[in-house]
Amino acid sequence: MISNELVIKSIDYIMQHLDEEISIEDVANYCHLSKYYFSRIFKAETGESIYAFIKRLKMEQSAFRLKVEKDKLITDIGYDYGYSPSNYSSVFKKHNNISPAEFRKGKYTECVPNPFCEDKVARFQSFEEYDKQVIIQELDDFVVICERHIGNYIELGKNWLDFIEKYKDQLKEDTLLIERSYADPSVTRIDQCLYDICMTVDKDCSFHNVTTIRGGKFAIYRFDGLVQDIFTTFQGLFNVWLANSGYKMDERYGLDIYHSINWKNMCVVMDLCIPII
Repeated sequence: MISNELVIKSIDYIMQHLDEEISIEDVANYCHLSKYYFSRIFKAETGESIYAFIKRLKMEQSAFRLKVEKDKLITDIGYDYGYSPSNYSSVFKKHNNISPAEFRKGKYTECVPNPFCEDKVARFQSFEEYDKQVIIQELDDFVVICERHIGNYIELGKNWLDFIEKYKDQLKEDTLLIERSYADPSVTRIDQCLYDICMTVDKDCSFHNVTTIRGGKFAIYRFDGLVQDIFTTFQGLFNVWLANSGYKMDERYGLDIYHSINWKNMCVVMDLCIPII
C-alpha cells in the first residue's frame, strides 16, 4: 500500500497531466517539496523514480488507446502524450519491444494471453453478446475511504480482507465496495498495476483518506462468476465491445462495484463500469 499522502497526491497530479510535458520539478513543486527530497520519498514508496513512472504511464496509456481507439492515427495518439511521430515510435518500441504499428496490428479481437495464467488464453465473446449485457447509466459521485496500491492484482483478495477489517466500523447495509483501476494488465507488467480499493462512507466522515470518485456516464456490465475470469471479461469489453460500440472512454478511470463476494469459492457479483462519452 502507498501510505505517503504526498506521493498519492503526486500520482493524481501525474495522471491528470499525462498529456503534458511533466518534469520532476513540476511534480515536486506541486507537493511543495524540493525535487531531491521528493524523488527519494517517491521511489521509496513506489519502487520507481518519478521520471520512470511518468514515462511508463504515458506508454501504457497510449498502448491502451491504440487498442480501443482503432480509428485514431498513431501519430495523433503520440502527440497527445507530447511525442513527435519518430520519437513516439522509438520510445514505445524501447518500452514494449514492438512498434506502435505492430502493437496495434497484433491486438487481438478474439483472444489475448492471460498474464495471470501463462498456459491460458482469454477468449472473447462477440460484440453482440457483450452488447446485450451492457447498460448505459449515469452514476452519482461516490464519497469513499480510499487506499492506493501498486502490485499484482492477485494480491487483491488479501488487500480487501485487510481493508475491510481495518474499516469494519464504517460498514453499513448500503455500503459499497469499489475498486478503481488505472492499469491494463495486458499492457502493464503485472507487478506494477496501480489500483485503489474503496468503501463508500458518509460525506461527514473525518478519516484523512476520504475522497470523491466522480460519477457520470458509464457502460456497465454485470459480472457473476469466478474472480479468475474477470480479466477475460474486462479484456473482451475493451477489445471487442468498446472498440466497436461508437463510445469512447473519457479521462475518468474504470470502476468495479461489488454486490456480493463469496470468499470461500472466490466468486463475485460485481458491476464492471467503463466511463464513456
